[in-house]
Amino acid sequence: MAGGLVKYRHLSRKSSHRKALLRNLVTSLIEHESISTTWPKAKEAQRLAEKMITHGKKNTEASKREAIKFFFRPHDILPKLFGPLRERYLSRPGGYTRVLRIEPQKEDQAPSAILELVDGPKDMRFALTAKTIANIRDKGHKINDMTAANIQKVTRFRADAENELEAMVEKFGTLAAEGDAGVGEVKKKRVYPSLEKSR
Repeated sequence: MAGGLVKYRHLSRKSSHRKALLRNLVTSLIEHESISTTWPKAKEAQRLAEKMITHGKKNTEASKREAIKFFFRPHDILPKLFGPLRERYLSRPGGYTRVLRIEPQKEDQAPSAILELVDGPKDMRFALTAKTIANIRDKGHKINDMTAANIQKVTRFRADAENELEAMVEKFGTLAAEGDAGVGEVKKKRVYPSLEKSR
């Protein structure tokens, strides 16, 4: 059998097109810290993004040369990769990215996903955990095991995590309180056209 075992997804593209696509996705991920794409593309881009962030953590001349060869706009991306991202992930042993499945916009669309950098300002799990804590506090319940595990995951490697999480929980709490007040006013002001005609 020619070629042996396949160790990556071909993404229905020839090799040069596949490499260009993945380089572009990783460049966008480093620049924006969160991108939306299809599930297979996200999983392949995740592998390369992890390698590039590892190069950024090493911060050697060889790793800088590898990053310059990889990125399309290295002079825009390298300062961020070898600066803030290196400092953010210096104590983390791996797992710098996360792939989250999302529902496709249309029924016939391919499975979609969000590829994001963890412990950043756009960290989806951090925000969802804060929202869950705000809902639990609002209802007066105790934190269950799953929420406690998520709190431990999102705060383990993040600097000043407890204060950031508490600030986001308070933000979600005030948004929920404002939302409840706004819903009550809307219900009072709502006019039903079918009832108006019958009067």
